[in-house]
Amino acid sequence: MGSEAEIVRKPRFLCLHGFRTSGAILKKQIETKWHQSVLEKIDLVYPDAPFPAQGKSDVEGIFDPPYYEWFQFNKEFTTYTNFDECLAYIEDIIIKQGPFDGLLGFSQGAILSAGLPGLQAKGVALTKVAKIKFLIIIGGAKLKSEPVAEKAYSSPIQCPSLHFLDEKGLKTMLSFLVRIQKMLPEKQEKELCYNKKDALEA
Repeated sequence: MGSEAEIVRKPRFLCLHGFRTSGAILKKQIETKWHQSVLEKIDLVYPDAPFPAQGKSDVEGIFDPPYYEWFQFNKEFTTYTNFDECLAYIEDIIIKQGPFDGLLGFSQGAILSAGLPGLQAKGVALTKVAKIKFLIIIGGAKLKSEPVAEKAYSSPIQCPSLHFLDEKGLKTMLSFLVRIQKMLPEKQEKELCYNKKDALEA
């Protein structure tokens, strides 16, 4: 009985890949770059974005196709196409493959991941799923579409988050995972609600 009490549930993250890449590419990037001591403490799920790449991928010749994108944008990154469809697609993944404790995002996936808790708190995204509890942001930026950014960043987000700006930070990553594991309930339940964010710099 004592050993049962010592089993700690791993935090489960939905991983959103970069622009014109794929879930398989992000999986390969993470599993070859992250230390095993990190990977054994976290459960990661890697879906593909909803839209096939509508142009050349920066990873062509490095990683094999197919390539996908979460949504499209103009040259200034201020006008988005298929953004609402993207949000509905992510919600559908969470319903079908969840529950998840948090989001991990890289590049375009990081921009989405960082904005989603605020959009969820405003009731404009992920309204049918549990609140986002944790974030891991790798090479992220802010949403630049004014109507979207106003909702996403209107108030401080209150879930613990870890932000990677370079390839360092193993020690920080491990301490973040230990910290959030202590915050998890022993059993995972499907629930309806939403959330916000607090920042941890790597």
